[in-house]
Amino acid sequence: MRLIRIILAMASLAVSLLLATTAIADSDESGKYYHRGKGQSVQLGPRPFFLVNNMDESGLKHTLQDCSDGPFKRSDFSIGHRGAALQFPEHTKESYVAAARMGAGIVECDVTFTKDKELVCRHSQCDLHTTTNILDTALAAKCSKPFAPAEYDTDGNLIKAASAQCCTSDITLAEFKTLKGKMDASNPAATTVAEYMDATPSFRTDLYSEPGTLLTHAESIELFKKLGVKMTPELKSSSVNMPYDSDGDGIGDYTQEDYAQQMIDEYKAAGVSPRKVWAQSFNLGDVIYWINNEPRFGKQAVYLDDADSPADLPTLAELESYAAQGLNIVAPPMWALVDIDGNGQIVPSEYAMNAKAAGLDIITWTLERSGLLKTGGGWYYQTITPAVNNDGDMLTLLDVLTQDVGIIGIFSDWPATVTYYANCMGLK
Repeated sequence: MRLIRIILAMASLAVSLLLATTAIADSDESGKYYHRGKGQSVQLGPRPFFLVNNMDESGLKHTLQDCSDGPFKRSDFSIGHRGAALQFPEHTKESYVAAARMGAGIVECDVTFTKDKELVCRHSQCDLHTTTNILDTALAAKCSKPFAPAEYDTDGNLIKAASAQCCTSDITLAEFKTLKGKMDASNPAATTVAEYMDATPSFRTDLYSEPGTLLTHAESIELFKKLGVKMTPELKSSSVNMPYDSDGDGIGDYTQEDYAQQMIDEYKAAGVSPRKVWAQSFNLGDVIYWINNEPRFGKQAVYLDDADSPADLPTLAELESYAAQGLNIVAPPMWALVDIDGNGQIVPSEYAMNAKAAGLDIITWTLERSGLLKTGGGWYYQTITPAVNNDGDMLTLLDVLTQDVGIIGIFSDWPATVTYYANCMGLK
């Protein structure tokens, strides 16, 4: 009996120590659990280790292998792109919590607005037909363009792709909150709504698609505060004419400036320090507005470069003009920052060197968004395709971006990969 009491006492002590060193688990109204604040343990899962083992033999591979025992901590270098969108429905509570668990120090809510001018987290104002279950609900009747099935000729050849368009501006906030998130996908060959919605790419999964809890922008702020992560909201381009006629009287009463200010106001109302917010936009006018009207937030506002190919990239003079207007951070896609030298090695691009010459800090996007890399990686790797033939090459690219280009952070659809690298390299 005495031995049993000693064992029970030791077990009780172990539990007490665990509770003392681990954040308290909170439960919200839907019964989901998350851990609070800095004490949250970082869980990387097997993928980073798989990627390291997949690398070609190199000094970098051995360095990354040597730190496989951790410990691993959260890093601001690791930015959750729409949460953890590789396997969780983007911009859902579940996706955000997963990103924080993987050590993302910063998490993104893309911001758009509903019919009644309420801010919500969606990648596009008009993506509800591919990212939610709206087509399978009564709200489908309110979509800008209802579902139209694919059309085929008598030989079975596709002559018109299936289509739909459902926007946050088609519905009110109350209606938006009744929807559920799903993996972003659609089937252009579909003849039914069910076929149209059931199209998740093979390199992703539907295993974590339920319940796909949608959030308002304000709700995302409160969740991020509880998770202890910093925030990078992106003000999305409007798909409706601006100024927006919110009351249907034919007069636009909601300007782009109103929209940009409303987003910042929600951080101020929540008491969030500007040092914890990286406001982003592909619209340079939005960024300049924040710099001029909300300078504490504008100091680390991010201008997202939407170049589609190297020919579209800004020149040194253009980058210098950004800096002259008070911009401090640019965020181009990964491919814009790298090139291949005469030896087939990945090196910084001219754009990367020009951005540094202009005195700009650089964030980039998006790792873990290209599926299998054995065929070159596609759009995100377009300037280095000959150097990419296996999934481990993404870590080689990440190392060049970090050590040679000097990025200060990178968006990822699976933050654990970046968190692993950041910890191995001592990045905070």
